[in-house]
Amino acid sequence: MPHHYTPEQVAQRAQELGPWFHNISLLGVATAPGHFLGDYPSSKWRNFENAIPQDLRGMTVLDVGCNGGFYSIEMKRRGADRVLGIDHDEGYLRQAQFAAEVLGLDIAFEQMSVYEVPRLNERFDLVLFMGVFYHLRYPLLALDILRQHAVKDWFVFQSMLRGSRTVPAIAQDYPFSEKAVFDHPGFPKMHFVEHSYSNDWTNWWIPNRACAEAVLRSAGFTIQSVPEQEVFVCRCDQAATLHPLPY
Repeated sequence: MPHHYTPEQVAQRAQELGPWFHNISLLGVATAPGHFLGDYPSSKWRNFENAIPQDLRGMTVLDVGCNGGFYSIEMKRRGADRVLGIDHDEGYLRQAQFAAEVLGLDIAFEQMSVYEVPRLNERFDLVLFMGVFYHLRYPLLALDILRQHAVKDWFVFQSMLRGSRTVPAIAQDYPFSEKAVFDHPGFPKMHFVEHSYSNDWTNWWIPNRACAEAVLRSAGFTIQSVPEQEVFVCRCDQAATLHPLPY
């Protein structure tokens, strides 16, 4: 049975569930009005919303690292038959469940890390992987898991990027004696954060632009567009020849 909230009740419960990272408008109540990134993630979403199918009827969606549920909500608003949001953080899941409840949207949420996705035993037409990659100690493993166990077609990837944004041509191979190429600012690189970045110890690996593109290709994704400087809209490359995985 749907719940009927007043704006006052929403404001009180949102405060109890805070702090929020996703600023979501619930009956006119902003869940994170003082967000350090502004109206986030709505401000980012507006830059790439047209790169994703407007009509998701008949499609299933997996939102990996759903946080407070912003993207899960947007996918359900586009008519997706089934939307599943997963996150390892129980607090974020409570926020997401509350937001969906207030908006009257049928969205499933489950506590799960990206490494546990194989136990879903399900492939999804569209998989969102937004703002998770750089929080992982094993980010390439996560991409391999999603490619092999979850993505049927569309894959939307977002990562914080640092370093050069140039994407130079990279040879298929280099002799052992070649060293200078690694000093090129645009060579694919991942910056390892040993301690903390932006007061967040969960920021582990931060790629540059070339690296983000390279790891997506190596995992078997074809980049269709880059509608926002950190967002890569991909399709699952069924014809890709993937290297045998060493695990």
